[in-house]
Amino acid sequence: MRKSSIRRACAALAAATSLALALTACGGTTKNDVKSDSGSGAAAGKADPNAATKKGLTVGFLPKQVNNPYFTSADKGGEQALAELGSKYKEVGPSSATDTSGQVSYVNTLTQQQVDAMAVSAQDPGALCTALKQAMKNGIKVVTYDSDTTADCRNAFVSQASAEDLGRTEVQLLAQQIGYKGQIAILSAAQTATNQNTWIGYMKKELADPKYKDVKLVKVAYGNDDAQQSFQQTQGLLQQYPDLKGIISPTTVGIKAAAQYLSGSKYKGKVQLTGLGTPNDMRKYVKNGTVGAFELWDPAKLGDLAARTAVALASGQITGKEGETFKAGGTTYTIGKDGVINLGKPTVFDAKNIDGFDF
Repeated sequence: MRKSSIRRACAALAAATSLALALTACGGTTKNDVKSDSGSGAAAGKADPNAATKKGLTVGFLPKQVNNPYFTSADKGGEQALAELGSKYKEVGPSSATDTSGQVSYVNTLTQQQVDAMAVSAQDPGALCTALKQAMKNGIKVVTYDSDTTADCRNAFVSQASAEDLGRTEVQLLAQQIGYKGQIAILSAAQTATNQNTWIGYMKKELADPKYKDVKLVKVAYGNDDAQQSFQQTQGLLQQYPDLKGIISPTTVGIKAAAQYLSGSKYKGKVQLTGLGTPNDMRKYVKNGTVGAFELWDPAKLGDLAARTAVALASGQITGKEGETFKAGGTTYTIGKDGVINLGKPTVFDAKNIDGFDF
């Protein structure tokens, strides 16, 4: 049997306590709660890079939001990778990008179903920790992708690119477009989104460089990865700051909604927009002059690497310890500090290259 009787007993215990875990999450999890909670995502045991890749594993994908085109693309990448590796894919998740308690419930569901590993894009850095640590105690490998938890709540984090690269390059792109002068705003996703806040932190550090002395960040707005809210937030920013010169939206839902508003307004071509978007969403806005350039990674490749990392963990080839290396597809990756694995540099899309991509 793939699962031991002890594992089954642990899963039964998880089932019995899932309601309590969900109720705890609804009450909110503080940083102190996370730090003091028992369990750890730290690497356990020793990696065997020459271990055979296990087949017949089940890996559950838990995105921030199902039926979101970005996560659909990412998770399809994971599904294809798992099929290639001889393992099974399943996806669960909330329909809202801000339903943190729903994400907790889905972690518990995957734990009860005794999956071998799970890949999670966290809506909140701490709220999933109790449930994820319970999963790890049950022998389930936990990979976060796209948006991380605190480091002790998972085995590894597959990052889209260096958080610093993403934050700084978005500022660099916009500054070039506005001639390094004027008011700018940021249109983010949820106020608690780990990845968004990390990138925004690096945006602010980049803006501290003297070369941006004439660029002023006037507001960070939140559209909650909802198209209508993001559209309205864009409208509100322009009403509140009529001299606004540019907007950075580090979220695929936000940048598309902002582009939609700008393209039909008097601000088209006057207010510059950049951030993180998909070529298929942004193509029309690049071609009609609303957007000059934006960037992203290939989400399918992100999902692919998350799946391969999960299988490597479950096979014992890596543990998530800094310095370990493993092959995923045709690329060798090195695990960095706190179990972070970087997919690679972001790609800049503009009128010259956008037709060369389809995602």
